[in-house]
Amino acid sequence: MESTIRDINLATKGQLKIDWVKAHMPVLNTLREEFERTLPFKGKKVTICLHLEAKTAYLAKVVQAGGAEVTVVASNPLSTQDDVVAALVAGGVHAHAWYGATDEEYHQHLHKALDFGPDYIIDDGGDLVSTIHKERRELIGKVQGGAEETTTGILRLRAMEKNGELAFPMIAVNDAEMKYLFDNRYGTGQSVWDGIMRTTNLVVAGKTVCVVGYGWCGKGVAMRAKGLGARVIICEVNPIKANEAWMDGFEVMPMVEAAPLGDFFVTVTGNKDVITGEHFQVMKDGAILSNAGHFDVEVNKVQLRAMAQSCREVRNNIEEYLLQDGRRIYLLAEGRLVNLAAGDGHPAEVMDMTFALQALALHYLATAKDSLESKVYSVPLEIDKRVAELKLRTLGLKIDLLSEEQENYLANWQHS
Repeated sequence: MESTIRDINLATKGQLKIDWVKAHMPVLNTLREEFERTLPFKGKKVTICLHLEAKTAYLAKVVQAGGAEVTVVASNPLSTQDDVVAALVAGGVHAHAWYGATDEEYHQHLHKALDFGPDYIIDDGGDLVSTIHKERRELIGKVQGGAEETTTGILRLRAMEKNGELAFPMIAVNDAEMKYLFDNRYGTGQSVWDGIMRTTNLVVAGKTVCVVGYGWCGKGVAMRAKGLGARVIICEVNPIKANEAWMDGFEVMPMVEAAPLGDFFVTVTGNKDVITGEHFQVMKDGAILSNAGHFDVEVNKVQLRAMAQSCREVRNNIEEYLLQDGRRIYLLAEGRLVNLAAGDGHPAEVMDMTFALQALALHYLATAKDSLESKVYSVPLEIDKRVAELKLRTLGLKIDLLSEEQENYLANWQHS
């Protein structure tokens, strides 16, 4: 099977990136050694749809080490690193992706990756699952299951399950504690500001940051903004999360009230149209908009273009929209994931835990597939705990263990 990539000659440069993250992903290294011995995916085909940068590449190599034939495809056209993709192809992994793919090319790549006829999938945002169910139904029955990376994807999967439309089991990796407590919070918090700061080269301290959405990703973005010296405003629709944001020390208000105050805006909701024309109307000159949700629909770009008298790229990954009254609004990375489209994504040590969950979720599917229905499953607790234990071990950390007497005390309600 041929690959669809930009330039195989970039492989050497890409391999250096993969080698770097490999040195900082000890949990995956442990699993790779195990998979090389046990070959849990021998004879199986796996299609991985994730952001194609070095950490994802190493996950693909770990799955390949378990005996699988692997194909990768991008989950976002602006997060693909062509040199990393080339290195994967040079190492025997099939790939269909390049940086800056058009919408037509992006969907062609998805279909080519599915032409592979996968037994298992790893998805991001539900792109593979959606394509299979809408356009490639001949694969239903061939695909035995998969794992989903993101909040956005899990929302789509649960809607499919509720409607009785999900045709194979999917594991909600994003809902694992070793995922959202670290990847969503610390990973997103650091990588979003890395992307914003390297793109704008502007100071954050003393500025007002408006974070739209206070889920685990929003908590991480807000926490890092506060640490950088910003005033932080939270916009929420969930009253429980709004109370949490207030108790965490942040201001809370509707977006229409926050819009005139913000210097930086970061959307992390997984929903559409959270920043729209009514907000652009009252934003200050020089406001900077960015998104850290999966799809580029959180900032309404159509309305922003319609309101602007001109648009130009003033710096790589920064579009300037000049409004009729002379105000300028800046949009980073076309409103796509700013931490990946304008940065390198989450730190390797964080993704080490997430991708270990992905690898073990696939292993679970391969061993338990006959007993699983076409539903959305949580990551088994033993997998979550195993990744936690492996991570502590690689850090050289030890924790206390319960004695038999303590375990009995906790298990017996009659003790006082």
